[in-house]
Amino acid sequence: MSRILITGGAGFIGSNLCEAFLSEGNEVRCLDNFATGKMENIRPLIDNYPNQFQLITGDIRDIETCHQAAEGVDYILHQAALGSVPRSIHDPATTNAVNISGFLNMLVASRDAGVKRFIYAASSSTYGDSKSLPKVEDVIGKPLSPYAVTKYVNELYADVFAKTYGIEYIGLRYFNVFGRRQDPNGAYAAAIPLFVKKFMNHESPVINGDGENSRDFTYIDNVILMNKLAMETENPEALNTVYNTAFGDRTTLNDLISNLREILSEYDPEIKNVKAIHGPERKGDIPHSLASIDKAKRLLDYNPKFSLKEGLKEAVKWYWENL
Repeated sequence: MSRILITGGAGFIGSNLCEAFLSEGNEVRCLDNFATGKMENIRPLIDNYPNQFQLITGDIRDIETCHQAAEGVDYILHQAALGSVPRSIHDPATTNAVNISGFLNMLVASRDAGVKRFIYAASSSTYGDSKSLPKVEDVIGKPLSPYAVTKYVNELYADVFAKTYGIEYIGLRYFNVFGRRQDPNGAYAAAIPLFVKKFMNHESPVINGDGENSRDFTYIDNVILMNKLAMETENPEALNTVYNTAFGDRTTLNDLISNLREILSEYDPEIKNVKAIHGPERKGDIPHSLASIDKAKRLLDYNPKFSLKEGLKEAVKWYWENL
């Protein structure tokens, strides 16, 4: 049994991590300010794990809150951040305050509390304008958005804290994560939940550009697995570095739309007739993204369980039952 703090624990990825670690008998403390997280994501955890689950409502931009949250825990899984490239372009100052100042606060709190290991959500956006495929951890380009800058700075800070203060860390560069509880609503909704919602309403999903941009879409259970491996590894070579967290395959947006239409039409045959439409390219977007997962396989023994299609079937089932 471990005591784990999950920041951003009421969000999409955070709530899935809370649920997974609680189900294995750990004590979980969730810190969230509910800017993007939702109480409905963790309400069942509050009800089902009254003695194992603790919620702290607070903001990582407040250092005292961070100290309080980190007190007495073994591991920190830092998921709290303002995601979304378009959001960061619209409001770079708030993105910076949460993703850099808040991250630094959590590192300081981790150091002062003497936690065993600090595991944090990094991002594939760090690869920036690097043209090489697949993306290998040591080869990055220049950031293409304020969001990407903040996630790269996280990596630099974590590395400095390891060298200066002896903190153990692992950064997980998430690649286009999707799955249950990912919010289809709001201005900054991700592609898959947004497309699913549009199809379910018999509305045409809008693809940015010609649809030939490609991504390494990664089902949430693969991300949970990587967080577990990062927390549990006893391999000294595996520490104080970053890992691609992905399936290791890429899919164009056009193919994604075809897959979703096919899976959803099993629930509602009318969806077969809904066509996608094309809009302008999005600022700050990279054209192609594909992860090499060799490093994670070698050092963490990572073996992703869900391909895109398997993950989409699970996600669509969840949306069909919950939207």
